[in-house]
Amino acid sequence: MAVLHIEEGGPNEFNPWNVYFDGASNALGHGIGAVLISPNGKYYPATTRLNFNCTNNMAEYEALVMGLQAAIEMKADAIDVYGDSALVICQMRGEWKTRDSKLIPYKKLVTELSKQFKEISFNHLPREENQIADALATLAAMFKIKEAVDVRLFYLEVREVSAHCLNVKEEVDGKPWYHDIMQYIKHHAYPENVTDNDKQTFRRLAMGFFLSGEVLYKKSRDQILLRCVDVAEANKIMKEVHEGTCGAHANGHMLARQIMRAGYYWLTLESDCINFARK
Repeated sequence: MAVLHIEEGGPNEFNPWNVYFDGASNALGHGIGAVLISPNGKYYPATTRLNFNCTNNMAEYEALVMGLQAAIEMKADAIDVYGDSALVICQMRGEWKTRDSKLIPYKKLVTELSKQFKEISFNHLPREENQIADALATLAAMFKIKEAVDVRLFYLEVREVSAHCLNVKEEVDGKPWYHDIMQYIKHHAYPENVTDNDKQTFRRLAMGFFLSGEVLYKKSRDQILLRCVDVAEANKIMKEVHEGTCGAHANGHMLARQIMRAGYYWLTLESDCINFARK
């Protein structure tokens, strides 16, 4: 089983690619993992299950070979190789001799593959710094699959907010999330097709807001007025904050907490308003 994600994009001949590799052997089987990182920071993970008996050192070499072959496929000219196997790294550096008859063919193969790069270096690093390759190798070793099974590419994403916030559709009707609240405060007008119970809920919700001209504010628990902004304004504000345009009036940790709390509140409130309007 092998999973390899390769995106289009030419290599940068002036900066080396990084190759991380690792092998895993346990009672369930043997697996190898490798990760290529391009000069512009794109990750290309690969993992393979080994359906033959091998030692831990053989699995490490198998992972290294897979990583080098993937780098050749990506047309990388220079690579920095990283692994947590001191034996493999020191043997490839020429610091240790290769005496194990099972490893000699691997050493020769890696040497031949290394000749296809203009520059290559082998670097040892602690296992805790090789987490991605280690996780990929462990994944392949943990379960068995049939040869006919087609395992598709998987993606790893990072979520900064909870699932119900990600489900919010931003301004689906072209109006800001606070449009109905503003219309009620200005004209005492309710959204269309709402029940009497919904009207009562809407009035209670609107009591927490304050309108000044055309600007709507949300009253916080400590009575501080928080300006309500639409998606365009929110994106502009976040960009300026991250770029440091406005400067930081609090320490870094406090500023990050305030931004996260404000963003969570905005998404949660928008979700509640949208769900209310859909009733």
